[in-house]
Amino acid sequence: MPPRRALLPALVLLGFLLTACRKHESAALSATAALPPRDAYIGSAACRDCHAKKYEHWTQDWHARALSRATANYVAGRFDAAHFQGPSSEAWMDRRGGEYVMRTRDREGQLADYPVSWVIGGKRMQDSVTVFGDGRWQVLPVYYHVTGGGAWVDYNEAKQGVVAPDHPYFWMNFRRTANKECLDCHATGVDVHYDRPSKRWSTSFVDAGVACESCHGPGALHAKTKLARDIVHPGEVNADVELAICGQCHGPREPLFPMLDTKQRFRPGQRYDDRYQALVVVDGRERSGEYFADGRPSSSSFEYQALLQSRCHLIGGATCLTCHTAPHDRHVANEIAGDANASCRKCHANVVAQGAAHTHHASPQATCVACHMPPVVSGVLDKFADHTIDVPNATNTLKHNIPNACGVCHADRPATTIAIDLTRWWPDAARRQQRRAQLADAIDEKTSAQSLPALTAVVRDTHEAPTLRGALALLLAQRFPHDAASILTPLLPDRDALVRSRFIEALGYADARSSADALARFLNDPSLQVRQNAALALASMHDGRGERALSQLASDPTTHDLFRPHVMLSINAANRGDYDTATREIDTALALAPYVPDALVFRADLDARRGNLDAAREELREALRFNPSHRGALSRLKAAGWQ
Repeated sequence: MPPRRALLPALVLLGFLLTACRKHESAALSATAALPPRDAYIGSAACRDCHAKKYEHWTQDWHARALSRATANYVAGRFDAAHFQGPSSEAWMDRRGGEYVMRTRDREGQLADYPVSWVIGGKRMQDSVTVFGDGRWQVLPVYYHVTGGGAWVDYNEAKQGVVAPDHPYFWMNFRRTANKECLDCHATGVDVHYDRPSKRWSTSFVDAGVACESCHGPGALHAKTKLARDIVHPGEVNADVELAICGQCHGPREPLFPMLDTKQRFRPGQRYDDRYQALVVVDGRERSGEYFADGRPSSSSFEYQALLQSRCHLIGGATCLTCHTAPHDRHVANEIAGDANASCRKCHANVVAQGAAHTHHASPQATCVACHMPPVVSGVLDKFADHTIDVPNATNTLKHNIPNACGVCHADRPATTIAIDLTRWWPDAARRQQRRAQLADAIDEKTSAQSLPALTAVVRDTHEAPTLRGALALLLAQRFPHDAASILTPLLPDRDALVRSRFIEALGYADARSSADALARFLNDPSLQVRQNAALALASMHDGRGERALSQLASDPTTHDLFRPHVMLSINAANRGDYDTATREIDTALALAPYVPDALVFRADLDARRGNLDAAREELREALRFNPSHRGALSRLKAAGWQ
């Protein structure tokens, strides 16, 4: 095993980055308020007693079928001796004795039959899930694409490229374990546990699918009192709280508390930023592959991130319910109340009234949605509406290869011609386009070497979306660490907690020790996200104030279940040679999030240094169960001759 000093300095940074996975209202809701007891969930059947009509409407909506038993009523795929073969996978889909079966290859390349126990979705795509003997719910490799006439596709390959058995997204690997990766959004009242000694998973939930309590909160008290105040009404709460109800699933995010921590899981009525940080542009030190170079989501299921960037939200206060209905209300496709353009008229009636004088198109297809929410967001075989609701920008197409709305209908016209027409028909277009042009100059990796002025302008722009300002602060710190302190430190006292949190995180990336005193002022911030990031950043700089703050977070009952403070405390203790404290803290972290390979490898190093080689070997193998390509675990096993 490597000597202590060869490993731990790198892990100091890792400790700051490790995650448990991916607008304010009244202070009446605490940032650390825990969920009600599990028995506070009563299930949708109990709601039916008083809300029969709404219940019936909900059963007809796709939210109700987000997760279903694999029965004839719910399976959309053609299990009729169908065959699929691609570069990454091969599968045969059939029915045997009334059971749906997918035959495919395991990690060693051996063919086997896997019964389909559950299906996820079915509106556009449907995933098949098999349940292993150890309790893992694994998403099988080939999905059924319902729209477009139906087809079997390898979704992972479409998103990730060729997926070999050692790839994290190979179907048998942990990133495709539905208990951890999928059920939080596809079932209601989820309770998932992993027992490390037996290496077994246990899973339960109150309702399969997105049921009543996913949006209205646990209903036991309301069922007892029948009082409106004892249930959450999404259309009657603060706009940020309303957005959080949809955003909890309609956009990838990093949870503040570990995913398996049932008592700390988000519940309707809480603020999004008190439980999550939305995944925007960057993912740790890596660029997310789910965004265009101007910061707009390029993949489906990022509606929350997109809407928060829109001027409709930033200036007009638009939320999901501005255009969409509840799943139990009458609606047309995609939970839209009626005419998809009706919401635009509420704020832009004068523009809509201009008709062709504004659109410069005689075609009835030239609608508000067609031009400002074009279908440029990719699924697999589908394209979806862009929820950033912006103006067409052909200049960004030319410079940054970003699609524009005009190109959807006029694919035969070069972007140079479209750019000229946009300027001629809409003289104000250049001013409106400048925002996305600046974002693209800041974000695009092709122009990263010259991106400092654009990055600086965005993070200083208090009118820009907090999610984008925060993400670009991370890019700034990663690309230009020596400039980060002078640019970001004066901006730390921002009124938005997300901005404060991300700016502090960025200064941690940059190891901006000159900003330590400024960071220390946020150790008592009202936001738990901000307090934690300030403590982690200071501790990564070996500032004693950070470690004391982490110890307080780790010992306080309301914050004890945070994962990262325990990891950082363990790393710092090991650096001091205090292996007892290091072991105790990393074991606490692993009890909270047993699926984090970096923490398991660190635990193995601690055991090896104390001579517990059998335990170290087993922990390294456990790390590979969660990530078969983890370089740290593989290199240690090889160096020790344990492969």
